[in-house]
Amino acid sequence: MSKINRRSANITEGVARAPNRSMYYALGYEEGDFKKPMIGVANGHSTITPCNSGLQRLADAAVQGIEAAGGNAQIFGTPTISDGMAMGTEGMKYSLVSREVIADCIETCVSGQWMDGVVTVGGCDKNMPGAMMGMLRANVPGIFVYGGTILPGRYKGQDLNIVSVFEAVGQFSAGNMGEADFCQIERLAIPGTGSCGGMYTANTMSSAFEALGMSLPWSSTMANPHDEIVAAAAEAARVLVEAVKADLKPRDIVTRKSIENAVAVIMAIGGSTNAVLHFLAIAHAAGVEWTIDDFERVRQRVPVLCDLKPSGQYLAVDLHQAGGIPQVMKMLLEAGLLHGDCITITGKTVAENLAAIPAALRADQQVIRPIANPMYAHGHLAILKGNLSPEGCVAKITGLKNPVITGPARVFDDEQSALAAIMAKKIVAGDVMVLRYLGPKGAPGMPEMLAPTGALIGQGLGESVGLITDGRFSGGTWGMVVGHVAPEAYAGGNIALVEEGDSITIDAHRLLLQLNVDEAEIARRRAAWKVPQPRYKRGVLAKFAFNASSASLGAVLDRFD
Repeated sequence: MSKINRRSANITEGVARAPNRSMYYALGYEEGDFKKPMIGVANGHSTITPCNSGLQRLADAAVQGIEAAGGNAQIFGTPTISDGMAMGTEGMKYSLVSREVIADCIETCVSGQWMDGVVTVGGCDKNMPGAMMGMLRANVPGIFVYGGTILPGRYKGQDLNIVSVFEAVGQFSAGNMGEADFCQIERLAIPGTGSCGGMYTANTMSSAFEALGMSLPWSSTMANPHDEIVAAAAEAARVLVEAVKADLKPRDIVTRKSIENAVAVIMAIGGSTNAVLHFLAIAHAAGVEWTIDDFERVRQRVPVLCDLKPSGQYLAVDLHQAGGIPQVMKMLLEAGLLHGDCITITGKTVAENLAAIPAALRADQQVIRPIANPMYAHGHLAILKGNLSPEGCVAKITGLKNPVITGPARVFDDEQSALAAIMAKKIVAGDVMVLRYLGPKGAPGMPEMLAPTGALIGQGLGESVGLITDGRFSGGTWGMVVGHVAPEAYAGGNIALVEEGDSITIDAHRLLLQLNVDEAEIARRRAAWKVPQPRYKRGVLAKFAFNASSASLGAVLDRFD
Protein backbone atom coordinates (compact mmCIF):
# COMPACT_ATOMS: atom_id res chain seq x y z
CA MET A 1 0.00 0.00 0.00
CA SER A 2 1.32 3.46 -0.90
CA LYS A 3 2.11 5.58 2.10
CA ILE A 4 0.44 8.60 0.47
CA ASN A 5 -2.74 6.81 -0.54
CA ARG A 6 -3.75 4.47 2.26
CA ARG A 7 -7.47 5.25 1.84
CA SER A 8 -7.38 4.97 -1.94
CA ALA A 9 -5.58 1.64 -1.74
CA ASN A 10 -8.07 0.37 0.83
CA ILE A 11 -11.11 1.06 -1.31
CA THR A 12 -9.63 -0.42 -4.50
CA GLU A 13 -8.61 -3.74 -2.96
CA GLY A 14 -10.59 -6.75 -1.80
CA VAL A 15 -14.24 -7.71 -1.99
CA ALA A 16 -15.50 -4.33 -0.73
CA ARG A 17 -14.12 -2.44 -3.74
CA ALA A 18 -17.37 -1.99 -5.69
CA PRO A 19 -19.65 -0.69 -2.92
CA ASN A 20 -16.87 1.50 -1.50
CA ARG A 21 -16.12 3.08 -4.85
CA SER A 22 -19.81 3.59 -5.51
CA MET A 23 -20.10 5.69 -2.38
CA TYR A 24 -17.33 7.95 -3.68
CA TYR A 25 -18.78 8.17 -7.18
CA ALA A 26 -21.90 9.52 -5.48
CA LEU A 27 -19.73 12.35 -4.13
CA GLY A 28 -18.53 13.29 -7.62
CA TYR A 29 -15.30 11.26 -7.77
CA GLU A 30 -13.80 10.38 -11.15
CA GLU A 31 -11.57 7.37 -11.78
CA GLY A 32 -8.37 9.40 -11.38
CA ASP A 33 -9.45 10.71 -7.97
CA PHE A 34 -8.83 7.34 -6.37
CA LYS A 35 -5.10 7.86 -6.85
CA LYS A 36 -5.09 11.18 -4.99
CA PRO A 37 -4.60 11.49 -1.22
CA MET A 38 -7.80 12.10 0.73
CA ILE A 39 -7.32 15.07 3.07
CA GLY A 40 -9.84 15.73 5.79
CA VAL A 41 -10.76 19.27 6.78
CA ALA A 42 -11.96 19.33 10.39
CA ASN A 43 -14.07 22.46 10.30
CA GLY A 44 -14.86 24.16 13.63
CA HIS A 45 -17.13 26.78 12.04
CA SER A 46 -20.08 27.66 14.24
CA THR A 47 -22.35 30.66 14.66
CA ILE A 48 -22.47 29.98 18.38
CA THR A 49 -19.45 32.19 19.18
CA PRO A 50 -17.45 35.01 17.53
CA CYS A 51 -14.35 32.82 17.95
CA ASN A 52 -15.69 30.34 15.40
CA SER A 53 -18.15 32.32 13.32
CA GLY A 54 -15.38 33.46 10.97
CA LEU A 55 -13.94 30.02 10.20
CA GLN A 56 -15.93 28.98 7.12
CA ARG A 57 -13.88 31.06 4.71
CA LEU A 58 -10.71 29.52 6.15
CA ALA A 59 -12.09 26.00 5.69
CA ASP A 60 -13.08 26.95 2.13
CA ALA A 61 -9.55 28.26 1.48
CA ALA A 62 -8.12 25.02 2.87
CA VAL A 63 -10.31 22.98 0.51
CA GLN A 64 -9.12 25.05 -2.45
CA GLY A 65 -5.51 24.69 -1.33
CA ILE A 66 -5.83 20.91 -1.01
CA GLU A 67 -7.38 20.52 -4.45
CA ALA A 68 -4.84 22.86 -6.06
CA ALA A 69 -2.06 20.72 -4.55
CA GLY A 70 -3.51 17.51 -5.98
CA GLY A 71 -5.52 16.17 -3.06
CA ASN A 72 -9.19 15.38 -2.48
CA ALA A 73 -10.71 17.42 0.34
CA GLN A 74 -13.36 15.96 2.60
CA ILE A 75 -14.98 18.27 5.16
CA PHE A 76 -16.38 17.17 8.50
CA GLY A 77 -17.52 19.26 11.44
CA THR A 78 -16.22 19.59 14.98
CA PRO A 79 -18.22 21.15 17.84
CA THR A 80 -17.30 24.04 20.09
CA ILE A 81 -18.33 25.56 23.41
CA SER A 82 -17.92 29.29 23.93
CA ASP A 83 -16.06 29.75 27.20
CA GLY A 84 -16.89 33.46 27.26
CA MET A 85 -20.61 32.78 26.91
CA ALA A 86 -20.65 29.83 29.31
CA MET A 87 -18.53 31.52 32.00
CA GLY A 88 -20.17 31.54 35.42
CA THR A 89 -22.99 29.21 34.32
CA GLU A 90 -23.61 25.47 34.48
CA GLY A 91 -22.62 25.40 30.81
CA MET A 92 -19.00 26.12 31.76
CA LYS A 93 -18.73 22.54 33.01
CA TYR A 94 -18.91 21.41 29.37
CA SER A 95 -15.91 23.48 28.24
CA LEU A 96 -13.13 21.05 29.13
CA VAL A 97 -15.43 18.19 28.16
CA SER A 98 -15.53 19.68 24.65
CA ARG A 99 -11.74 19.25 24.37
CA GLU A 100 -12.25 15.50 24.64
CA VAL A 101 -15.27 15.51 22.32
CA ILE A 102 -13.28 17.38 19.65
CA ALA A 103 -10.33 15.01 20.00
CA ASP A 104 -12.64 12.00 19.76
CA CYS A 105 -14.40 13.51 16.75
CA ILE A 106 -11.17 14.06 14.80
CA GLU A 107 -9.70 10.69 15.72
CA THR A 108 -12.95 8.95 14.80
CA CYS A 109 -13.47 10.68 11.44
CA VAL A 110 -9.84 10.51 10.30
CA SER A 111 -9.36 6.90 11.35
CA GLY A 112 -12.86 5.69 10.50
CA GLN A 113 -12.68 7.12 6.97
CA TRP A 114 -9.01 6.09 6.60
CA MET A 115 -7.90 9.61 5.60
CA ASP A 116 -4.37 10.30 4.39
CA GLY A 117 -4.06 13.63 6.22
CA VAL A 118 -6.07 16.28 8.02
CA VAL A 119 -6.24 20.08 8.22
CA THR A 120 -7.88 21.19 11.46
CA VAL A 121 -9.46 24.65 11.61
CA GLY A 122 -10.37 26.00 15.06
CA GLY A 123 -10.94 29.17 17.02
CA CYS A 124 -12.19 28.94 20.63
CA ASP A 125 -10.02 27.74 23.50
CA LYS A 126 -10.64 23.97 23.51
CA ASN A 127 -10.59 23.70 19.71
CA MET A 128 -6.81 23.76 19.77
CA PRO A 129 -5.86 21.12 22.34
CA GLY A 130 -8.76 18.97 21.18
CA ALA A 131 -7.56 19.17 17.58
CA MET A 132 -3.95 18.44 18.53
CA MET A 133 -4.91 15.45 20.65
CA GLY A 134 -7.08 14.07 17.85
CA MET A 135 -4.32 14.52 15.25
CA LEU A 136 -1.78 12.83 17.51
CA ARG A 137 -4.05 9.88 18.17
CA ALA A 138 -4.83 9.34 14.47
CA ASN A 139 -1.19 10.12 13.58
CA VAL A 140 -1.63 10.84 9.90
CA PRO A 141 -0.01 14.04 8.57
CA GLY A 142 -1.83 16.99 10.09
CA ILE A 143 -1.66 20.76 10.45
CA PHE A 144 -3.52 23.23 12.63
CA VAL A 145 -5.05 26.37 11.12
CA TYR A 146 -5.95 28.99 13.71
CA GLY A 147 -9.10 31.02 13.10
CA GLY A 148 -7.35 34.15 14.27
CA THR A 149 -7.65 36.69 17.03
CA ILE A 150 -10.33 39.34 17.33
CA LEU A 151 -9.69 43.04 16.79
CA PRO A 152 -10.01 45.23 19.90
CA GLY A 153 -13.17 47.09 20.80
CA ARG A 154 -12.88 50.80 21.62
CA TYR A 155 -14.51 53.07 24.16
CA LYS A 156 -13.33 56.47 25.36
CA GLY A 157 -9.99 56.02 23.62
CA GLN A 158 -9.24 52.67 25.29
CA ASP A 159 -8.92 49.23 23.73
CA LEU A 160 -11.44 46.72 25.05
CA ASN A 161 -11.61 42.93 25.09
CA ILE A 162 -13.71 40.24 26.78
CA VAL A 163 -11.92 40.61 30.14
CA SER A 164 -12.82 44.32 30.15
CA VAL A 165 -16.44 43.26 30.66
CA PHE A 166 -15.76 40.90 33.57
CA GLU A 167 -13.61 43.50 35.31
CA ALA A 168 -16.26 46.16 34.67
CA VAL A 169 -18.71 44.02 36.66
CA GLY A 170 -16.45 44.38 39.69
CA GLN A 171 -15.95 48.09 39.14
CA PHE A 172 -19.69 48.65 38.76
CA SER A 173 -20.49 46.64 41.90
CA ALA A 174 -17.86 48.58 43.85
CA GLY A 175 -19.43 51.86 42.80
CA ASN A 176 -16.40 52.87 40.75
CA MET A 177 -18.20 52.88 37.38
CA GLY A 178 -21.51 54.34 36.27
CA GLU A 179 -24.21 52.31 34.54
CA ALA A 180 -23.82 54.15 31.24
CA ASP A 181 -20.12 53.31 31.00
CA PHE A 182 -20.78 49.73 32.08
CA CYS A 183 -23.40 49.22 29.37
CA GLN A 184 -21.17 50.74 26.68
CA ILE A 185 -18.25 48.49 27.62
CA GLU A 186 -20.60 45.49 27.48
CA ARG A 187 -21.80 46.49 24.00
CA LEU A 188 -18.47 47.50 22.48
CA ALA A 189 -15.91 45.05 23.90
CA ILE A 190 -16.43 42.39 21.19
CA PRO A 191 -16.54 44.15 17.79
CA GLY A 192 -16.63 41.13 15.45
CA THR A 193 -15.20 37.72 14.63
CA GLY A 194 -12.11 36.14 16.14
CA SER A 195 -10.91 34.67 19.42
CA CYS A 196 -10.45 36.71 22.61
CA GLY A 197 -7.78 39.30 21.97
CA GLY A 198 -5.28 39.15 24.84
CA MET A 199 -2.74 36.44 25.53
CA TYR A 200 -5.57 34.34 26.86
CA THR A 201 -6.02 30.62 26.25
CA ALA A 202 -6.86 30.69 22.52
CA ASN A 203 -3.93 32.91 21.53
CA THR A 204 -1.65 31.09 23.97
CA MET A 205 -2.41 27.72 22.41
CA SER A 206 -2.17 29.00 18.84
CA SER A 207 1.22 30.55 19.63
CA ALA A 208 2.37 27.35 21.29
CA PHE A 209 1.33 25.28 18.26
CA GLU A 210 3.39 27.52 16.02
CA ALA A 211 6.37 26.98 18.34
CA LEU A 212 5.59 23.26 18.45
CA GLY A 213 5.94 23.09 14.67
CA MET A 214 2.34 22.12 13.90
CA SER A 215 1.25 25.48 12.43
CA LEU A 216 2.83 27.78 9.87
CA PRO A 217 5.16 30.59 11.01
CA TRP A 218 3.32 33.88 11.70
CA SER A 219 -0.11 32.23 11.50
CA SER A 220 -0.85 32.19 15.24
CA THR A 221 -1.30 35.94 15.78
CA MET A 222 -3.18 36.95 12.63
CA ALA A 223 -6.58 38.64 13.04
CA ASN A 224 -9.63 36.80 11.74
CA PRO A 225 -11.08 39.78 9.81
CA HIS A 226 -7.84 40.33 7.85
CA ASP A 227 -7.29 38.81 4.41
CA GLU A 228 -3.81 37.46 5.17
CA ILE A 229 -5.32 34.71 7.28
CA VAL A 230 -7.24 33.31 4.28
CA ALA A 231 -4.03 33.07 2.25
CA ALA A 232 -2.35 31.40 5.24
CA ALA A 233 -5.10 28.75 5.40
CA ALA A 234 -4.61 27.92 1.72
CA GLU A 235 -0.85 27.73 2.18
CA ALA A 236 -1.29 25.47 5.21
CA ALA A 237 -3.32 23.09 3.05
CA ARG A 238 -0.60 23.02 0.40
CA VAL A 239 2.06 22.36 3.03
CA LEU A 240 -0.06 19.55 4.46
CA VAL A 241 -0.31 17.81 1.08
CA GLU A 242 3.48 17.95 0.85
CA ALA A 243 3.69 16.47 4.35
CA VAL A 244 1.45 13.61 3.20
CA LYS A 245 3.80 12.93 0.32
CA ALA A 246 6.77 12.99 2.70
CA ASP A 247 4.89 10.89 5.30
CA LEU A 248 5.66 13.52 7.97
CA LYS A 249 3.34 12.69 10.87
CA PRO A 250 2.37 14.57 14.05
CA ARG A 251 4.29 12.20 16.32
CA ASP A 252 7.42 12.89 14.24
CA ILE A 253 7.00 16.59 15.09
CA VAL A 254 5.58 16.53 18.62
CA THR A 255 8.48 15.28 20.73
CA ARG A 256 9.80 16.07 24.19
CA LYS A 257 12.12 18.70 22.68
CA SER A 258 9.39 20.37 20.61
CA ILE A 259 7.04 20.44 23.63
CA GLU A 260 9.85 22.12 25.56
CA ASN A 261 10.05 24.70 22.74
CA ALA A 262 6.30 25.31 23.00
CA VAL A 263 6.43 25.71 26.78
CA ALA A 264 9.40 28.10 26.49
CA VAL A 265 7.33 30.30 24.17
CA ILE A 266 4.32 30.09 26.54
CA MET A 267 6.56 31.43 29.31
CA ALA A 268 8.06 34.14 27.11
CA ILE A 269 4.68 35.48 26.00
CA GLY A 270 3.03 35.30 29.44
CA GLY A 271 0.49 32.69 28.36
CA SER A 272 -2.51 31.08 30.01
CA THR A 273 -2.49 28.67 32.96
CA ASN A 274 -4.64 26.38 30.82
CA ALA A 275 -1.57 25.64 28.71
CA VAL A 276 -0.24 23.51 31.58
CA LEU A 277 -3.33 21.30 31.61
CA HIS A 278 -3.51 21.07 27.83
CA PHE A 279 0.15 20.27 27.19
CA LEU A 280 0.02 17.49 29.78
CA ALA A 281 -2.86 16.06 27.73
CA ILE A 282 -1.08 16.67 24.41
CA ALA A 283 2.07 14.93 25.65
CA HIS A 284 -0.06 11.98 26.76
CA ALA A 285 -1.67 11.76 23.30
CA ALA A 286 1.79 11.90 21.71
CA GLY A 287 3.21 9.23 24.01
CA VAL A 288 5.83 11.73 25.22
CA GLU A 289 7.11 11.74 28.79
CA TRP A 290 6.26 15.19 30.18
CA THR A 291 5.23 16.03 33.74
CA ILE A 292 3.95 19.03 35.64
CA ASP A 293 7.44 19.48 37.11
CA ASP A 294 8.83 20.06 33.61
CA PHE A 295 6.89 23.32 33.41
CA GLU A 296 8.67 24.59 36.50
CA ARG A 297 12.03 23.50 35.07
CA VAL A 298 11.40 25.54 31.90
CA ARG A 299 10.00 28.48 33.88
CA GLN A 300 13.19 28.82 35.89
CA ARG A 301 15.28 29.50 32.78
CA VAL A 302 12.95 31.38 30.41
CA PRO A 303 12.09 35.05 31.04
CA VAL A 304 8.77 36.75 30.23
CA LEU A 305 9.54 38.90 27.19
CA CYS A 306 6.13 40.19 26.09
CA ASP A 307 4.01 42.94 27.63
CA LEU A 308 0.64 41.37 26.91
CA LYS A 309 -2.77 41.30 28.56
CA PRO A 310 -4.15 40.19 30.95
CA SER A 311 -1.40 41.52 33.24
CA GLY A 312 0.33 43.65 30.59
CA GLN A 313 -0.68 46.35 28.12
CA TYR A 314 -0.96 44.90 24.62
CA LEU A 315 -3.09 42.49 22.58
CA ALA A 316 -2.22 39.68 20.17
CA VAL A 317 -2.72 41.97 17.16
CA ASP A 318 0.01 44.20 18.58
CA LEU A 319 2.34 41.22 18.97
CA HIS A 320 1.71 40.33 15.35
CA GLN A 321 2.73 43.81 14.20
CA ALA A 322 5.84 43.63 16.39
CA GLY A 323 7.10 40.49 14.65
CA GLY A 324 4.87 37.78 16.05
CA ILE A 325 5.92 34.43 17.42
CA PRO A 326 8.84 34.09 14.93
CA GLN A 327 10.48 37.16 16.50
CA VAL A 328 10.01 35.77 20.00
CA MET A 329 11.35 32.38 18.92
CA LYS A 330 14.37 33.96 17.21
CA MET A 331 15.32 35.70 20.45
CA LEU A 332 14.94 32.49 22.44
CA LEU A 333 16.93 30.55 19.86
CA GLU A 334 19.76 33.09 19.92
CA ALA A 335 19.80 32.84 23.73
CA GLY A 336 20.07 29.05 23.61
CA LEU A 337 16.55 28.57 24.99
CA LEU A 338 15.06 26.67 22.03
CA HIS A 339 15.92 23.42 20.29
CA GLY A 340 16.61 24.61 16.76
CA ASP A 341 16.91 21.10 15.34
CA CYS A 342 13.23 20.16 15.85
CA ILE A 343 11.45 19.33 12.59
CA THR A 344 8.27 21.28 11.75
CA ILE A 345 5.30 20.71 9.46
CA THR A 346 7.05 22.78 6.78
CA GLY A 347 9.65 20.01 6.46
CA LYS A 348 12.26 22.44 7.78
CA THR A 349 13.74 22.68 11.25
CA VAL A 350 12.93 25.45 13.69
CA ALA A 351 16.32 27.05 12.99
CA GLU A 352 15.74 26.89 9.24
CA ASN A 353 12.30 28.50 9.58
CA LEU A 354 13.81 31.33 11.63
CA ALA A 355 16.95 31.86 9.55
CA ALA A 356 15.71 35.05 7.87
CA ILE A 357 14.26 36.61 11.05
CA PRO A 358 16.46 39.43 12.38
CA ALA A 359 17.80 38.90 15.87
CA ALA A 360 17.37 42.59 16.72
CA LEU A 361 13.96 43.87 17.75
CA ARG A 362 12.22 46.55 15.71
CA ALA A 363 12.75 49.99 17.18
CA ASP A 364 9.11 51.07 16.64
CA GLN A 365 7.54 48.48 18.94
CA GLN A 366 7.24 48.06 22.72
CA VAL A 367 5.41 44.74 22.89
CA ILE A 368 8.48 42.47 22.93
CA ARG A 369 11.33 43.20 25.34
CA PRO A 370 14.99 42.29 24.72
CA ILE A 371 16.38 39.29 26.59
CA ALA A 372 18.60 41.64 28.59
CA ASN A 373 15.60 43.66 29.81
CA PRO A 374 12.64 41.26 30.18
CA MET A 375 9.31 41.91 31.83
CA TYR A 376 10.26 39.28 34.41
CA ALA A 377 13.49 37.33 34.79
CA HIS A 378 11.65 34.02 35.09
CA GLY A 379 8.47 32.58 33.64
CA HIS A 380 5.09 33.39 35.14
CA LEU A 381 3.43 29.96 35.51
CA ALA A 382 4.82 28.67 38.79
CA ILE A 383 4.16 25.12 39.97
CA LEU A 384 3.46 25.17 43.70
CA LYS A 385 3.39 22.19 46.03
CA GLY A 386 2.69 21.66 49.71
CA ASN A 387 0.18 19.86 51.88
CA LEU A 388 -2.70 21.51 49.99
CA SER A 389 -1.44 20.29 46.62
CA PRO A 390 1.15 17.52 46.83
CA GLU A 391 0.63 16.69 43.13
CA GLY A 392 1.19 20.33 42.16
CA CYS A 393 -0.92 23.32 41.16
CA VAL A 394 -0.47 26.35 38.92
CA ALA A 395 0.01 29.96 40.05
CA LYS A 396 0.07 32.82 37.54
CA ILE A 397 2.39 35.34 39.13
CA THR A 398 2.81 38.09 36.52
CA GLY A 399 1.61 41.54 37.41
CA LEU A 400 2.03 40.98 41.16
CA LYS A 401 4.30 43.15 43.29
CA ASN A 402 4.69 40.36 45.86
CA PRO A 403 3.25 36.89 45.11
CA VAL A 404 3.03 35.92 48.79
CA ILE A 405 0.04 35.94 51.12
CA THR A 406 -0.98 34.25 54.37
CA GLY A 407 -4.55 34.74 55.43
CA PRO A 408 -7.78 33.24 56.70
CA ALA A 409 -9.63 30.80 54.45
CA ARG A 410 -13.02 31.81 53.06
CA VAL A 411 -14.47 28.50 51.90
CA PHE A 412 -16.97 27.94 49.06
CA ASP A 413 -18.13 24.68 47.52
CA ASP A 414 -19.31 26.31 44.29
CA GLU A 415 -18.47 29.32 42.11
CA GLN A 416 -21.83 31.07 42.42
CA SER A 417 -21.72 31.51 46.22
CA ALA A 418 -18.13 32.76 45.97
CA LEU A 419 -19.11 35.37 43.38
CA ALA A 420 -22.09 36.42 45.47
CA ALA A 421 -19.79 36.99 48.47
CA ILE A 422 -17.48 39.17 46.38
CA MET A 423 -20.36 41.20 44.95
CA ALA A 424 -21.77 41.68 48.46
CA LYS A 425 -18.34 42.97 49.60
CA LYS A 426 -17.93 40.18 52.15
CA ILE A 427 -14.40 39.44 50.91
CA VAL A 428 -11.73 41.80 52.23
CA ALA A 429 -8.00 42.34 51.74
CA GLY A 430 -5.97 39.55 53.31
CA ASP A 431 -8.57 36.81 52.76
CA VAL A 432 -7.72 33.60 50.91
CA MET A 433 -10.76 32.31 49.03
CA VAL A 434 -11.03 28.53 48.61
CA LEU A 435 -13.27 27.38 45.73
CA ARG A 436 -13.50 23.59 45.76
CA TYR A 437 -15.37 20.59 44.37
CA LEU A 438 -14.73 22.23 41.00
CA GLY A 439 -12.08 19.83 39.68
CA PRO A 440 -12.30 17.39 36.76
CA LYS A 441 -14.41 14.92 38.76
CA GLY A 442 -16.02 17.21 41.30
CA ALA A 443 -17.68 19.91 39.20
CA PRO A 444 -17.40 17.90 36.95
CA GLY A 445 -15.49 19.38 34.02
CA MET A 446 -13.16 21.75 35.88
CA PRO A 447 -14.86 25.09 35.04
CA GLU A 448 -12.99 28.40 34.83
CA MET A 449 -13.32 31.07 37.50
CA LEU A 450 -13.16 34.27 35.43
CA ALA A 451 -16.29 35.78 36.99
CA PRO A 452 -14.94 35.74 40.59
CA THR A 453 -11.40 36.74 39.62
CA GLY A 454 -12.65 39.48 37.29
CA ALA A 455 -14.87 40.80 40.08
CA LEU A 456 -11.91 40.84 42.50
CA ILE A 457 -9.80 42.80 40.01
CA GLY A 458 -12.67 45.22 39.39
CA GLN A 459 -12.99 45.85 43.14
CA GLY A 460 -9.25 46.50 43.46
CA LEU A 461 -8.57 43.27 45.39
CA GLY A 462 -6.50 41.46 42.77
CA GLU A 463 -3.24 41.62 44.70
CA SER A 464 -4.57 41.59 48.26
CA VAL A 465 -6.94 38.60 48.14
CA GLY A 466 -5.74 35.09 47.41
CA LEU A 467 -7.90 32.59 45.55
CA ILE A 468 -7.19 28.88 45.28
CA THR A 469 -9.28 26.29 43.47
CA ASP A 470 -9.24 22.76 42.13
CA GLY A 471 -10.97 24.27 39.10
CA ARG A 472 -9.35 26.31 36.34
CA PHE A 473 -8.88 29.94 35.42
CA SER A 474 -9.55 31.76 32.21
CA GLY A 475 -6.50 32.85 30.28
CA GLY A 476 -7.81 36.34 31.02
CA THR A 477 -7.32 35.91 34.77
CA TRP A 478 -4.52 37.50 36.74
CA GLY A 479 -3.98 38.23 40.42
CA MET A 480 -3.08 36.17 43.50
CA VAL A 481 -4.67 33.06 42.03
CA VAL A 482 -3.76 29.37 42.21
CA GLY A 483 -5.63 26.75 40.17
CA HIS A 484 -5.53 23.06 39.25
CA VAL A 485 -5.04 22.12 42.93
CA ALA A 486 -4.42 18.37 42.96
CA PRO A 487 -5.59 16.03 44.29
CA GLU A 488 -8.97 17.74 43.92
CA ALA A 489 -11.54 17.90 46.71
CA TYR A 490 -13.78 15.22 45.22
CA ALA A 491 -10.83 12.81 45.16
CA GLY A 492 -10.13 13.48 48.85
CA GLY A 493 -7.42 16.08 48.44
CA ASN A 494 -6.65 18.23 51.47
CA ILE A 495 -8.47 21.15 49.87
CA ALA A 496 -11.64 19.26 50.89
CA LEU A 497 -10.59 19.49 54.53
CA VAL A 498 -10.11 23.27 54.75
CA GLU A 499 -12.43 24.98 57.23
CA GLU A 500 -13.53 28.61 57.39
CA GLY A 501 -10.85 30.72 59.06
CA ASP A 502 -7.96 28.26 58.65
CA SER A 503 -4.64 29.93 57.87
CA ILE A 504 -3.42 29.34 54.30
CA THR A 505 -0.10 30.43 52.76
CA ILE A 506 0.47 31.08 49.06
CA ASP A 507 4.17 31.70 48.47
CA ALA A 508 5.35 31.70 44.88
CA HIS A 509 8.93 32.45 45.97
CA ARG A 510 9.08 29.18 47.90
CA LEU A 511 6.75 27.41 45.43
CA LEU A 512 4.49 26.63 48.39
CA LEU A 513 0.76 26.16 48.91
CA GLN A 514 0.25 25.27 52.56
CA LEU A 515 -2.64 24.70 54.94
CA ASN A 516 -1.28 25.91 58.28
CA VAL A 517 -3.06 23.29 60.37
CA ASP A 518 -1.24 20.54 62.29
CA GLU A 519 -1.19 17.02 60.87
CA ALA A 520 -3.20 15.54 63.74
CA GLU A 521 -6.09 17.91 63.03
CA ILE A 522 -5.88 17.21 59.30
CA ALA A 523 -6.01 13.46 60.06
CA ARG A 524 -9.07 13.96 62.30
CA ARG A 525 -10.87 15.86 59.55
CA ARG A 526 -9.94 13.23 56.97
CA ALA A 527 -11.43 10.46 59.07
CA ALA A 528 -14.73 12.35 59.18
CA TRP A 529 -14.78 13.27 55.45
CA LYS A 530 -16.99 11.38 53.02
CA VAL A 531 -16.89 11.54 49.24
CA PRO A 532 -19.95 13.47 47.98
CA GLN A 533 -22.54 11.93 45.71
CA PRO A 534 -21.75 12.64 42.05
CA ARG A 535 -23.59 15.64 40.69
CA TYR A 536 -24.42 13.86 37.43
CA LYS A 537 -25.24 10.18 36.97
CA ARG A 538 -26.00 10.09 33.23
CA GLY A 539 -24.71 11.69 30.06
CA VAL A 540 -21.46 13.30 29.01
CA LEU A 541 -20.69 15.00 32.34
CA ALA A 542 -21.12 11.72 34.21
CA LYS A 543 -18.82 9.97 31.72
CA PHE A 544 -16.23 12.71 32.09
CA ALA A 545 -16.35 12.58 35.89
CA PHE A 546 -15.98 8.79 35.89
CA ASN A 547 -12.98 8.71 33.52
CA ALA A 548 -11.09 11.96 34.17
CA SER A 549 -7.56 11.75 35.50
CA SER A 550 -6.10 14.27 37.94
CA ALA A 551 -5.43 17.80 36.69
CA SER A 552 -1.75 17.07 37.38
CA LEU A 553 -1.98 14.48 34.59
CA GLY A 554 -3.93 16.66 32.16
CA ALA A 555 -7.47 15.58 33.13
CA VAL A 556 -7.45 13.14 30.20
CA LEU A 557 -10.05 10.39 29.84
CA ASP A 558 -7.90 7.59 28.44
CA ARG A 559 -5.25 7.17 31.09
CA PHE A 560 -5.77 3.57 32.18
CA ASP A 561 -2.26 2.65 33.31
